[in-house]
Amino acid sequence: MKTLQPIKDTGSLRARVFAELEHSILSGEYKAGDTMNELRLSRDLGVSRTPIREALMQLELEGLVETIQNKGAVVVGVSVQDIEDIYAIRLHIEGFASELATNRITEEELVALEKMIELQEFYIQKDDRDQIWKLDTEFHKLIYEASGNRPLRAMLTNFHNQIQRGRGLSLHAPGRAVKAVEEHRQILEAIKNRDAVKASELTTEHVRLALLNFRTEVQALLSEDI
Repeated sequence: MKTLQPIKDTGSLRARVFAELEHSILSGEYKAGDTMNELRLSRDLGVSRTPIREALMQLELEGLVETIQNKGAVVVGVSVQDIEDIYAIRLHIEGFASELATNRITEEELVALEKMIELQEFYIQKDDRDQIWKLDTEFHKLIYEASGNRPLRAMLTNFHNQIQRGRGLSLHAPGRAVKAVEEHRQILEAIKNRDAVKASELTTEHVRLALLNFRTEVQALLSEDI
């Protein structure tokens, strides 16, 4: 069982505790069936049990844990089918976010996207996939922000967060990280050129290829277990 690091930042404690526990589940550090004990979490994070209890309640509302009598909060997590379903939804709406962003993005946001891609290209040379993964998250979130559509932004940000493991598997497929960054560059060029249709098409294809790579990696893992 994972031992969490104490939370030192006292700002918005409840939100920090929730974010830490959510990440531990979505990244696979806590697996389906694991019990999240309030007392242990309180000790590991160095906080009282109140924010722990509140965070577990919020996690239950999101379907990531389930409260079971005499066991407490048990991790449900995000299944392979959940990830497939989220990718299916993204295939239908993420292109729309890029289309909106093309029409609404500011010069400052364009510069930020450019910098993110340049950093990704730098870390490609270093073969640092963890940094590439983090920048991938920021790239997509900035497009969601630039769309100017708050409900869409909230939905896609949540989906992108929930499939952390799926995205990680996809980016670790041979050659996928390089190709993903190239796709980011193409999406950015379409946005720069104010070509909303092309930006939407490229984004949809980007998500489709990520899903295909995820499926390939899952099949490889299943084969290893046989």
